[in-house]
Amino acid sequence: MVLLLSIIIIVLLVIIVVQSYFRRKMKRELIEIQKKLSDIIEQKTTEKVLIQTDQKTIKLFLIQINRLLDYNQQVIADYVKTKDSLRKLLSNMSHDLKTPLTVILGYVEKLNLDNNMSMEERRQVLNRLHQKTKDVIELLNQFFDLVKLDSGDYPFPLSRISINEICRKNVLEFYDMLQSKNLHVDVNIPEQYYYILGNEEALNRVLSNLISNAIRYGSDGGVFGLDVREDGDEIAIDIWDKGKGIAKVHQEQVFERLYTLDDARNPEFQGSGLGLSITKHLIEAMKGSIHLSSKPYEKTVFTCLFNRITY
Repeated sequence: MVLLLSIIIIVLLVIIVVQSYFRRKMKRELIEIQKKLSDIIEQKTTEKVLIQTDQKTIKLFLIQINRLLDYNQQVIADYVKTKDSLRKLLSNMSHDLKTPLTVILGYVEKLNLDNNMSMEERRQVLNRLHQKTKDVIELLNQFFDLVKLDSGDYPFPLSRISINEICRKNVLEFYDMLQSKNLHVDVNIPEQYYYILGNEEALNRVLSNLISNAIRYGSDGGVFGLDVREDGDEIAIDIWDKGKGIAKVHQEQVFERLYTLDDARNPEFQGSGLGLSITKHLIEAMKGSIHLSSKPYEKTVFTCLFNRITY
């Protein structure tokens, strides 16, 4: 009996010693984790908490901590990107508003101060003033449309629409402009009807933006093209030209709000930098995607992909 009690006591003592050892070890590891976390937060690094341990609970704890760190670092990166985008947006917006407003002010002063102006000159100045005012209103409308698209506060009912007819109609609307630029028009729209779940008004705006963009920046290539084709389970619309194209370094940025190439701010290339961003938002709202491929003076293609429906 005494021997049995002695054995029990020894076993209990061993258990207590082992538990005490593991408690101390866990405490050291938790203190190490706390210090590592503190360093990461204070120094704002992208490190992870990496600690050697054989305790399953601590391992699972570290996995969740590192997942949280990943999420937090992504939130910070998105915030920095959004802040930088907003700064650029405000800077470019102020530039794009300041220029036409300065011109408008010049026209108004001319009308007020030049008493010797003939009726014909006054009419011409008023026409230019009217056009510049319309340009400013259009820019502001595009800006507010983009804000509404970003916030999800944009009325967007989807229904079954035919891509073929909408593409034909949009090419016809630009036909006079294409002819005035002496562009060869290469349009390939199949007789077979393709349908998508989309919004006709939005698709009209997408095509209008892309066609006018091709005419504005690609007319030096002498050709404008639009192809409608099957691409697996999707329907593709290719709008292309053979103009100066877009350098690879810029291709990832052209869909950013208010991003413009250097020459887009020259009078010859008057673009707000909002059109392609709005286009991308509208396409994504129709569950589609847009892609750019460009080789200067060979072929620049904007491809819109939509899920095909067969009912």
